[in-house]
Amino acid sequence: MKLRPLHDRVIIKRMDNERKTSSGIVIPDNAAEKPDQGEVLAVGDGKVGDDGKVRPMAVKVGDKVLFGKYSGQTVKVDGEEMLVMREEDIMAVVEG
Repeated sequence: MKLRPLHDRVIIKRMDNERKTSSGIVIPDNAAEKPDQGEVLAVGDGKVGDDGKVRPMAVKVGDKVLFGKYSGQTVKVDGEEMLVMREEDIMAVVEG
């Protein structure tokens, strides 16, 4: 199934978090925090302003982004967990 987000929404796949501490202790799934980084999989056309014009998106497919821990709505597509959120919920693009 393919998803095409509408307006200023983006679809993000969370990046895997490290499951071991620096000393080698393995962190179980239920104790690990959800990562706050992800990769943009799809973007909408942009936000429609009061003047009726569409403002283009600042992020693009493939960007690595930072977002709040509780941002977005979690959805499952083909057994994979993804986030759908508004562009304004993205805090930064990771460059480099």
